Amino acid sequence: MQFVLFLNQLIGLLFIMCYSYQVCYILVPFIKKEKKIYNAAEQNRLAVLISARNEARVIGHLIESIKAQTYNPELIDVYVVADNCTDNTADIAESLGANVYKRFDNVNIGKGYALNFLLDKINNKHGNDYYDGYFVIDADNILDNRYIEEMNKMLSGGYNVVTSYRNSKNYGDNWISAGYGLWFLRESKYLNYSRMLMNTSCAISGTGFLFDKEIAKNLNGWKYYLLTEDIEFTVDHVIRDYKIGYCHRAVLYDEQPNTFRQSVRQRMRWAKGYFQVLCNYGPRLVKGVFGKNKFSCFDMSMSIVPALMLTIFGGVINITAAITGLLTGVSVQPVLQSFFGGMCSMYLLMYVIGLITTITEWKKIYTSAFKKLLYTFTFPIFMITYIPISIMAFFKKVEWKPIVHSEAKSLADIKSVN
Repeated sequence: MQFVLFLNQLIGLLFIMCYSYQVCYILVPFIKKEKKIYNAAEQNRLAVLISARNEARVIGHLIESIKAQTYNPELIDVYVVADNCTDNTADIAESLGANVYKRFDNVNIGKGYALNFLLDKINNKHGNDYYDGYFVIDADNILDNRYIEEMNKMLSGGYNVVTSYRNSKNYGDNWISAGYGLWFLRESKYLNYSRMLMNTSCAISGTGFLFDKEIAKNLNGWKYYLLTEDIEFTVDHVIRDYKIGYCHRAVLYDEQPNTFRQSVRQRMRWAKGYFQVLCNYGPRLVKGVFGKNKFSCFDMSMSIVPALMLTIFGGVINITAAITGLLTGVSVQPVLQSFFGGMCSMYLLMYVIGLITTITEWKKIYTSAFKKLLYTFTFPIFMITYIPISIMAFFKKVEWKPIVHSEAKSLADIKSVN
């Protein structure tokens, strides 16, 4: 049991060593000013790529929010891949002016394959020089009216890849949707914005990003098919010395799962996807730490490697020790005290991070003041549930499955909640 206690202390120390720099990220927006990276934005021709599977309830609001953009509508084309749909998603999208392609493939399942199919259709129709940039947006999203205009400024400023501020459509549903929402707000403000201010590479997060035609030509389609194709895309481009930009003025609203079952399924896919990225890109990423793009590779390494491995290792060790102690009659109290002490420390850290994010992003969180404060207490619980989910993902076969979206809200509906 003493050895287990030593391992718990060692794991705690390694966590501090690996992630203390991210605590420093919280200070960056308060001490460093944003630099203007463009003079006059070019009027680029842009394509919006939407992968949709049975999204009839929500896709209309997304397309309407695209049509309501302040950017020149003649320079925006919307493309939808109706991926294995059994509802009228395609009909709704087409009636609203989108270019729609239907895809039926029960073997190659997932967003990555759908995006590759869609880009192939576009290239066959226009070639890969027609559009200056390509947005990747999920069907349940809503865009702020200036979203495309602000992202285009970053594209004109020289960034090949740009990600955006990710807000929530349904923050106030319950502690689960709020857990997601608060994490993405923290990721936007205190990871990507801080990275941007420090002139290092940011990371895309599932949806709400833009890449230019240089990237499109190099890819010749979409070549990322792991369970977390966004992380795969990010890591691959960081390794290849691209700097991913971040635009905090471009706001996207995303629907979050609000049932624990859906949340477990989604986060298990994310955890498994991290393992896949680690296996496929880990050696090159670690090698990059000693190359030209040192800090960005280190930053991305810390994002995918230590947390998962240390969490799984610590969880398995403590569970094994507890079971062994119960079977052999050896007291497990010291191990349990050590484990729960670590959980309390994690809870406190996550609470502080959640509280800081809630206070600074208060006006951007669309729910009641009571819920905003309440969900700072439940946010650490949401994050701690990643531990058993990550352990299950390590041992279990995980496949891509769609998340049901039902929050049919307009931008006005979202902002009217208080």
